[in-house]
Amino acid sequence: MARRIDDGPRPKHVQLSDVLAELATRDLGPDAAIPSERELMATYDVSRATVRKAIDSLVAGGLLHRIQGKGTFVARPRVESHLHLASFSDDMRRRGLEPSTRLMLVDEERPPAEVARSLRLGARGTAWRIDRVRLADGQPMAIEQGWYPQSLLPGLDTEDLTGSLYTLFAGRYGLVIDAAEQTLWGEAAEGATARRLESPTHTPLLVFRRVSSAAGTPVEHVVSRYRGDRYQVHMNLGATPDATGKKRTTSTTGRDRSS
Repeated sequence: MARRIDDGPRPKHVQLSDVLAELATRDLGPDAAIPSERELMATYDVSRATVRKAIDSLVAGGLLHRIQGKGTFVARPRVESHLHLASFSDDMRRRGLEPSTRLMLVDEERPPAEVARSLRLGARGTAWRIDRVRLADGQPMAIEQGWYPQSLLPGLDTEDLTGSLYTLFAGRYGLVIDAAEQTLWGEAAEGATARRLESPTHTPLLVFRRVSSAAGTPVEHVVSRYRGDRYQVHMNLGATPDATGKKRTTSTTGRDRSS
């Protein structure tokens, strides 16, 4: 029997949100469709506005997701990563997921000026451009565009680039990635990015730009776009002393993922 939505002190859309959250977590499972707006209106005797507000709150919280023209579905649980220096393959395996890769492009090019500077390529240096879609248990998780100095990695285009590049760099070229600088921001999935990630347009993305090095030599400049509905990041925040010796709270610029 459906739980009754009443005119009590809690707004109706909040009550309905609780009902849908319980339905999604207890009775349904990932990728299962919830009842249509019309069915929810009839079952709980509420308005369309109330139904949409309840669903919107659960979509914003990541419990549900919409697919245009198909309906609203229970979202898959997000993969959580602690910020640290690790390959995508290792990161996924630690969480019991099987990583795989779709290789989209490998080419030797002169990269954009920002990339050339970060990789210290000089006026004429070139780099390998590698575009890949990274998957976990067969589901697209991230799309990445990486740049790697050709002079450090001769013949890279003949190697297997579907696994961990960090493992390849260490085993084939003796370059062990031991440090990185990483920046994080948000975007919305559009165009080719949305299609390659098999995500609805405007799906939120977590974007990581990482410059990785081996013994002080820059080896990688990569931008990775992760589906925000399938991936989340955990950070530990601490306090650092200021000039007077007193501690002040700072955010952590983390090191994580890709390759």
